[in-house]
Amino acid sequence: MIGSFSVGLFVNRFGRRNSMLLVNVLAIVGGVLMGLSRLANAVEMMIIGRFVIGVFCGLCTGFVPMYISEVSPTALRGAFGTLHQLGIVVGILVAQIFGLNVIMGTETLWPLLLGFTVVPALLQCVALPFCPKSPRFLLINKMEEEKAVAVLQKLRGVQDVSSDIQEMKEESAKMSQEKKVTILELFRSPNYRQPIIIAIALQLSQQLSGINAVFYYSTEIFRDAGVEEPVYATIGAGVVNTVFTVVSLFLVERAGRRTLHLIGLGGMAGCATIMTIALALKNTVAWMSYISIIGTFAFVAFFEIGPGPIPWFIVSELFSQGPRPAAVAVAGFSNWASNFLVGMLFLPAERIFRSFVFLIFVAFLIFFFFFTFFKVPETKGRTFEDISSGFERQTVNGVTSATGGKSSMVELTSVQPTKDASV
Repeated sequence: MIGSFSVGLFVNRFGRRNSMLLVNVLAIVGGVLMGLSRLANAVEMMIIGRFVIGVFCGLCTGFVPMYISEVSPTALRGAFGTLHQLGIVVGILVAQIFGLNVIMGTETLWPLLLGFTVVPALLQCVALPFCPKSPRFLLINKMEEEKAVAVLQKLRGVQDVSSDIQEMKEESAKMSQEKKVTILELFRSPNYRQPIIIAIALQLSQQLSGINAVFYYSTEIFRDAGVEEPVYATIGAGVVNTVFTVVSLFLVERAGRRTLHLIGLGGMAGCATIMTIALALKNTVAWMSYISIIGTFAFVAFFEIGPGPIPWFIVSELFSQGPRPAAVAVAGFSNWASNFLVGMLFLPAERIFRSFVFLIFVAFLIFFFFFTFFKVPETKGRTFEDISSGFERQTVNGVTSATGGKSSMVELTSVQPTKDASV
């Protein structure tokens, strides 16, 4: 939560790529502290190491989607944005496999497993200097047009990048007329209020869907369902997680963000209902344990179709260059805050509601389904400027309608895209 709220402090000062490079120091320090904690017999090292890694994770979940969205061509921005989620789920799966007691999940090797956090950080330190800086940051923030052109030519593989440059110049001209966008300004300004509410709601829809309740406590869930080797069922969920992220990668530019998010939320609500029935009947119907596993796997699959990848990168799409860092910080904070609440409250809720605990998530999923249907615009194939201008037009239309004595409810609440609608 602390790390995600600090995203803007880094990206505006050091840039997107250099920020990702710098914070690897945190991953290395955190990994070393955790890896050596048992050897030093110091639980304090473990606690501090976990805190440092947490700050690193919060920062990276802001930096990476922002960087990817700014270097990607408009037509493939969603597909490349989904690669961020693919990296996360592959990491989860690798950690689950390495954490088996036949590999590194033993009494002696678990510190080494935690210390392995250092390895991908070192790899990133080697690889990132070969990656280009964000052309949008170079042109809009640093006013270095020649460098931006050179980076775009390398990224696009063509010499003529005039259309991209022109779009950035128009955004830069608009940005120069606005005052600096702070976090408070996101909520005060009518132009930003609606997209920031959408961004927060999408992040909440990801975490309050119940996905982390499944992953944090999946072994216990499978054990309660009567599965003899629940840890392998948990790894199976990780495999499903990875496979359907790849499926989303190929669908997001065809079906659109809004459509996939709706499919994911609706599917998860149905699966959570099935899981509830299976858990309620597990002691009376023997084969319900298999239904519980199938329902859990399907729940994870629907998550990765929409609510998993889309909230991460759509925040960067909803805002232009000026307010984007502040918006990503607020959205990331919302994500990790709700993640924290689910992690802390799921077990107490499970003790109270028992087999019916997932009905809480069903209620959230239904709410966010209707919110997405009525509020979230389709951003597929649209430029950053077009998307942000769409919100401004909605605000102007709403004010005009209100001052004209007519109801402005439709204009203010139903944010519909100006083109490329996909329902």
